[in-house]
Amino acid sequence: MNEVREMETPQFLGHPKGLFYLFFAELWERFSFYGMRALLMVYMTEEVYRSLVDRDTIAATIYAAYGALVYATPVLGGMLADRLLGYRRAIMLGGVLMALGHFVLAIDDQIAFFLALALIIVGNGLFKPNISSFVGSLYEQGDPRRDSGFTIFYMGINIGAFVAPLLCGWLGFSYGWHYGFGAAGIGMLAGVIVFYSGIKGGIFGVHGHAPNEDQLEVKISGLKIKNWVPLIAFALVPFIALIMYYGELYLPIVGKVNYEGQVVEYAFYLILIVILGVIVRTMTSASKVERQQLLVIVLLTMFMTMFWGGYELSGSTLTLFALRNVEMIGINASQANSITGLYIIMMAVLFSWIWVKLSAVKANPYTPFKFAFGLLLLGAGFAVFAWSGSFANDAGKVPMLFLMLGYLMFSTGELFMSPVGLSKVTELSPKKVVGFMMGVWFLSSAFAFRIVGAVGKLLAVGGSADEINAQASLAVYTEGFESIAFVVLSCAALAFVLAPLMKKMMHGIH
Repeated sequence: MNEVREMETPQFLGHPKGLFYLFFAELWERFSFYGMRALLMVYMTEEVYRSLVDRDTIAATIYAAYGALVYATPVLGGMLADRLLGYRRAIMLGGVLMALGHFVLAIDDQIAFFLALALIIVGNGLFKPNISSFVGSLYEQGDPRRDSGFTIFYMGINIGAFVAPLLCGWLGFSYGWHYGFGAAGIGMLAGVIVFYSGIKGGIFGVHGHAPNEDQLEVKISGLKIKNWVPLIAFALVPFIALIMYYGELYLPIVGKVNYEGQVVEYAFYLILIVILGVIVRTMTSASKVERQQLLVIVLLTMFMTMFWGGYELSGSTLTLFALRNVEMIGINASQANSITGLYIIMMAVLFSWIWVKLSAVKANPYTPFKFAFGLLLLGAGFAVFAWSGSFANDAGKVPMLFLMLGYLMFSTGELFMSPVGLSKVTELSPKKVVGFMMGVWFLSSAFAFRIVGAVGKLLAVGGSADEINAQASLAVYTEGFESIAFVVLSCAALAFVLAPLMKKMMHGIH
């Protein structure tokens, strides 16, 4: 009976039933991630480093390094799933590691803080790329439901992104930071349970298994490979935690490098070299059409990097802007991280319906044009934030309306780019490297956090928690937002110029 169920892919509401199990698993994973993210920057500036004059700079550095590593590890996690573990095992292991990380984060101790971040970094690398690739594997290539399915999946992400900051932000501000972090851990555990129930129920059919189950049974030094993988994953945790805690590492030849971005920067150079090597190697054995489609993925990833570089400031500089210079109504600065999630929930189904209807009449814009519009909207959002300074009161506070409007631009731009990009990576990539290319796609967020870190340092406001001047911080933020708007809009113009060429290279695939 089990074998019969495994051979079938049940359908629900016009989509594979497995989509909705992955939807709920990702919902809870995003609940845990965004719940912690909503608190992290405020926790560091107002608690851990509150007495330091350069607390904004330190917090921006740690936030950027954490975010960069969270989104860099999916490259390795995607390769591991493609070649060895399969999506199911990778997602389960990653989910367990992340749940542990969030629970450790609930411990009121600085060493535990960095250990928790390391657990989340390693776990996310296994979980994040493979659950998205798993969604893609449920649809045949060319299936017109694919974009719609990814948009539904994306709505699940943003339900978690909406609810988590509200709950965790309330707990953190009202009862203590570590209650908020603990709630995020419960969310992650729920995600693991939902996913496991889908596996046991045969919901995913034949999808998501290891490419070669026998290979996992091979023993090395008396231990099966499938057991070595979690051991190595756990062994990496203290290594990453120590780098983040001590802020320096001695490397042969290079010598000692400090935490001010250098450790992560060297790691990124190495990762970039490996990625380029794998892509070039894949291209040499691919057909002309596959090479062009891989190049399109690379270009889309570059534009996505710029988009996330601006968008992810919502968890760092924009959270501090809300804390110091926005007249918040009904919610606090951490809870403001829920605004973009709310907009996505409100608009995701509408966008999903629009893409299907436009496809039916052959009027659906090609992906490169959607990306150009997305960047245009992001730039408009920063222009709104810069404009808000003209309406500040004597206390240096701007109306919350500007925060709502700017985030509306962000969220609309996100729907033009991110879910469609997820869909195109799984569709355009050669099957043997889908997981790897999904990891490369998420690496756009990793490199984006290098931008977030640089901008966070440039817009850092000097002074301890007791010395902040609202008028001074408003001037720093609004001038910075104006510069960011100019850069992003310039990238949007370039995207519009390249869009026709990219359309041709996609060979008829929207």
